Amino acid sequence: MRLTVIGSSPAWPDPGSAQSGYLLEHEEGRLLLDCGPGVLARLREREPWPTVDAIAITHFHLDHWGDLVPWVWGSMYLFGSAQRLPHLFVHSGGRAILEDFGERFGFADMFDRVFTVHEYDGPFVAAGFTVEPHRLPHYSLETYGFRVSGNGATLAYSGDSGPSDALVALARNADLFLCEATLVAPSADGTLRGHLSAEEAVEAFRASGARRLLLTHRPVELALPPGLEQVADGDTFDLG
Repeated sequence: MRLTVIGSSPAWPDPGSAQSGYLLEHEEGRLLLDCGPGVLARLREREPWPTVDAIAITHFHLDHWGDLVPWVWGSMYLFGSAQRLPHLFVHSGGRAILEDFGERFGFADMFDRVFTVHEYDGPFVAAGFTVEPHRLPHYSLETYGFRVSGNGATLAYSGDSGPSDALVALARNADLFLCEATLVAPSADGTLRGHLSAEEAVEAFRASGARRLLLTHRPVELALPPGLEQVADGDTFDLG
């Protein structure tokens, strides 16, 4: 299993960086985890139009799915019906959300025209990978992290999450834990949590027993404590 970081920025883009997008590849297919702004352009640097087999979206904040919109326009107007339809996985109820966005942006069925849309409510198979969604706390929005297995290796991807035992369960004994670390410090104001500090990400990693921690979704202005690894757009990692 190979992981390529397509975009790693937080909710506001770091200079020269795309927002959330992580490509997993093995001999059975190619799976894109999230598709934030800038991800489509980065994928097009690799090939004229992305030939991913599937896309899985953790939640409907713009920085994690926004480039599905230009993906529709390019698929419809540049490539037309000859373009192969990738499978698009969204959480239960996500199809209605896509239809609502479609009515606002163009056509109610615009996403169905260029993707084969599926709703997940439990484990699913995408591009030959087994994906286990884990519900995580992210403000009040329905949000999931993904535990992805293939070729004997397991990647845990946090998406966006506040501190939670569910985050530890997501990463339990994973080969690689790709975890967000947006905050400079834990929030103590009593409001709903939606993100982690680097220290909280490390705490979840140590509790999980995962083998390696990679931090992402972090503003470039925030330095990491010594000894921690942060991904950058274009980085690749082989698992297993």
